[in-house]
Amino acid sequence: MNDTVPPGRRPGAWRHFCACALATMLVAGCGLYLFIVTVDPWNILPFSPPLARIPVTSNARYTMPALARDPRFDSVVLGTSTSRLMQPALLDRALGGHFLSMAMNSASPWEQGRVLDAFLRSHPAPRTVMIGVDAAWCHERPGSLTSPNRPWPEWMYGHPAWQGYLHMASLYALQEAANEFLWMTGHKAQRFGTDGYASFVPPDGTYDPARVQAAFAHWAPPDNTQAPPGMAQTPPASMRLLATMLARLPAGTLKILWFPPASATLHGMTGSIAAARLQACRLGVAALAARTPDAIALDFNHDSALTTERNNFWDPLHYRIPVAHRLVAAIAAALHGPPPADPALDILYRPVPPAG
Repeated sequence: MNDTVPPGRRPGAWRHFCACALATMLVAGCGLYLFIVTVDPWNILPFSPPLARIPVTSNARYTMPALARDPRFDSVVLGTSTSRLMQPALLDRALGGHFLSMAMNSASPWEQGRVLDAFLRSHPAPRTVMIGVDAAWCHERPGSLTSPNRPWPEWMYGHPAWQGYLHMASLYALQEAANEFLWMTGHKAQRFGTDGYASFVPPDGTYDPARVQAAFAHWAPPDNTQAPPGMAQTPPASMRLLATMLARLPAGTLKILWFPPASATLHGMTGSIAAARLQACRLGVAALAARTPDAIALDFNHDSALTTERNNFWDPLHYRIPVAHRLVAAIAAALHGPPPADPALDILYRPVPPAG
């Protein structure tokens, strides 16, 4: 009779296997965690090595806090995707200073206020602050004044930097550390600029009118129902948050409140809710600029040759790169002169005419 015990049934075999497996997982986990905190993909940890890093995360809410601390910048652009094509390098030359783009896709007004706070912590007296006023401000949605629109890393905004170590043990942090490491080792191309800028539209040479026509055809139309009395004269509640943001800026900071152009197809018919909402927003922004030191209010989002020409846009909301360059030039002319200004620009409020 064979009394040999199969290996899997030997006393303590399973305990030994489990101990080895646990030890292996602990060693692997510690190794991965050490890799993440060493690479530090969001450049947020206080004791990570001073390696060259770039923004790698597509959700810019994770990359903005590190960029906001960069001492190279003295000016900032805030807004949604309608402000993302305002290229800092062009703004530097046109307006002076060194711009950081903190515009983010679908940024709620609350998020824009938070990223401004992040910038002001390192730059308490910025040279210029540009805030793009679009549907995010003019067409209020539930929670837009009190919460984010996308996953939001609250621990990066105004909390002690050491708390970042508590958030690095995640698959998302591992994924982004791997992306950062691939760039560091020359195996991944840079997608996002170190000034926050990245073009999200196709190369202008690939512009296809048929594709654009299809985009327009599938876009939801504006609300053309009759506006209630007084709606066009009642600024939205978001103006209170915008006023709070402006109040945080010192008198010497140039504040540019501007309406990025959208296709006239989104403006709505005369007397409609869409048209009244936009007009109320214009009135609110103009009033804010009038009572804010060193502020100017500029409007490209009205019926003009720019907004009625469909070939200026990729879709009803997003304009083309040449239009972005035109906007920068028009803003510079409105600030510094001399006239004539771009006919697509309405100056809602300007404290002092430009020198002739």
